[in-house]
Amino acid sequence: MGNTKSVQGGVKADRAPVAVRSLLQQGLVIPAHPLALTAERRLDEKYQRALTRYYHASGAGGIAVGVHTTQFEIREPAHGLLQPVLQLAVNTLQDCDQRSGRTTVRIAGICGEIGQAMSEALLARELGYQVGLVALRGFSEKSEEDLVEHCRQVAQILPIMGFYLQAAVGGRRLSYRFWRRLCELEGLAAIKVAPFNRYQTQDVLRAVVDSGRGDVALYTGNDDNILLDLLCPGPTEGKAGRASGRFVGGLLGQWAVWTAKAVSFLKDCTHLRQTAVPIPPAMFKLAAELTDANAALFDAANGFGGCIAGIHEALRRQGLMRGVWCLNPRETLGPGQLEEIDRIWAAYPHLRDDEFVERHRDSWLS
Repeated sequence: MGNTKSVQGGVKADRAPVAVRSLLQQGLVIPAHPLALTAERRLDEKYQRALTRYYHASGAGGIAVGVHTTQFEIREPAHGLLQPVLQLAVNTLQDCDQRSGRTTVRIAGICGEIGQAMSEALLARELGYQVGLVALRGFSEKSEEDLVEHCRQVAQILPIMGFYLQAAVGGRRLSYRFWRRLCELEGLAAIKVAPFNRYQTQDVLRAVVDSGRGDVALYTGNDDNILLDLLCPGPTEGKAGRASGRFVGGLLGQWAVWTAKAVSFLKDCTHLRQTAVPIPPAMFKLAAELTDANAALFDAANGFGGCIAGIHEALRRQGLMRGVWCLNPRETLGPGQLEEIDRIWAAYPHLRDDEFVERHRDSWLS
């Protein structure tokens, strides 16, 4: 994997390969891959494979697997789904890439204390994943120095994407100083910024600019503010000189649905930002509509309790999932969420890619 050296009989990933860094810096649509289940809550390989094909056909430049949207419970021994789900996605992507001549960036979620995290990083690297998205959930008692060291050790195995996870799903407050220290890790390839908080988002942008790390790609994970994040130029003047603090793409649960439209939206935002023309009022309207739709799909009214089931419901309506089942039987649509999804479904048909899905769904399911 690019520039590497031996460490304890294995391979140390000092940096992400140049090609992977280049793709990330171009700006990609990266869906957070859901988990398709049968009514018995077992892996539905047919529909899981179809989802991966859908994302690839939509023009997604990367796919993240084993992340929150994939359900952290896949790691539990009772389910034992981490390796099968990671493997299925890689096999499907390799086939899609070979047929299309494209290269899709493969990102694996990395969770747990350092022993588990390093084991997951080794597995991901062995399976062909190129970047590890490090989730620092459940570490409320650890210092920020401990968290930086945790990321450093994982980055010795697999280049990493930093992850500011919102508190509602297990994240914690992380200071500007943490992100500034994280930028000192050579193995840091990108950061997903998803605190759903403008002040905390700004902390990350400023830290990257102050570090002078022009090779760290910034990805929005703020599903409540997607288009405005992508349109905002971000800070450019830092302590280390000029560097960009703008978002280039997104790694989002929201982009696990209506993905073909997401690709179109990113292209529009990138064009507007690069040409520096005045942003049309229609884009601000679209941004507000997407946020409203996301509030329904992510169950914001109930503290995001139904966020995964809401994604499943959207995919179910398009024929890309059989149902909204999650591994945890208690994880389902929140009170009033179905009615909210009905509302935004009727209000914003232009946000959906129904016709695209209808044309290709049978081939993805074959």
